Amino acid sequence: MKRPTLADVAARAGVSAKTVSNVLLGRPQVSVTTRARVQAAIDEIGYEAGHATSQAGRGLASGRTGRIAVVVPNLYQPYFAENAERLILALAERGFTSTLRIAHGEAGERDAVLGVTTADVDGVIICPHHLSDQLLASAVLRRPVVALGGPPLKTLDCVLMGEHAGFLAITRHLLATGRRRPAFVWNGPAGAVPTGNRYAGFVAALEEYGIEHDPSLVANSSDWDRRASGYEAMAGLLRRSGPSFDAAVCVNDTIAVGAMKALHAHGIRIPEDVAVTGFDDTDEGEFTIPSLSSVSPDQGEMVAAAVHLLIERLDGYDGEPRQVHTGTHLLIRDSSATA
Repeated sequence: MKRPTLADVAARAGVSAKTVSNVLLGRPQVSVTTRARVQAAIDEIGYEAGHATSQAGRGLASGRTGRIAVVVPNLYQPYFAENAERLILALAERGFTSTLRIAHGEAGERDAVLGVTTADVDGVIICPHHLSDQLLASAVLRRPVVALGGPPLKTLDCVLMGEHAGFLAITRHLLATGRRRPAFVWNGPAGAVPTGNRYAGFVAALEEYGIEHDPSLVANSSDWDRRASGYEAMAGLLRRSGPSFDAAVCVNDTIAVGAMKALHAHGIRIPEDVAVTGFDDTDEGEFTIPSLSSVSPDQGEMVAAAVHLLIERLDGYDGEPRQVHTGTHLLIRDSSATA
């Protein structure tokens, strides 16, 4: 049996499809009499305004496309590929189609937010790496935008992962297993001092144990999201200091995978000689040898929060930009077993 449609409701009530949409969306411009007639038609024919049909109604009422841009810096890093898939599926459940865009560098991310490369969509969810309030200074947004991950922003709705809490927890775990000289493997240029919430959480855990971080145990890489960068950073650290550290706290899983390969290549056992940890809990970590301990930023919670914020904007919320903080939890695997 064919399910009743929004057009069927309009025909039964003797009104336009747009009027039915206005009733479903609770818009005030519909008279009490018309609203009652539409509601009676809905009840009579058994129309159910599910997520997809509600979005169709929104489109009729506002001229929207029903399409959202999902924007990521790349797809070769598992974290971004997995988040893109999660977002596309979550948006589909709410009746939206998605268009996937790659934004390289500051200019690419700014263009995506401002609509230069996303003019054909109703809204944007971006997983940024370079985005900042300075980059968006004086910018005028043409459509709702939500940042998923990345730094805190005051100019956009954003969902923030628990970077500080995650690195605090994973470093505490390493210290609890007896490690006392952990290296920090990150994506800064040679000689640069680490910054950001991840390093701050790492240092905070060391301070709890009365340990001062040795700046010689910082491994720098030329990039932040390639396995080769992790290999490069670890190989450089081994050249400088030899195996003088007993753990490697890596800025993400991708860097950790490269670092593990470098340790294997130098005959260093994981975790017997050096424990290794990552961040992001990508699927790849379960299949390294040994399996990689990591921090999950609860991607499902992050995606759900981002979609919710975007839909609220599409439905008329016009308040100040909001920040939603999500949780983290540890995935302890073989790479950081007790020494």
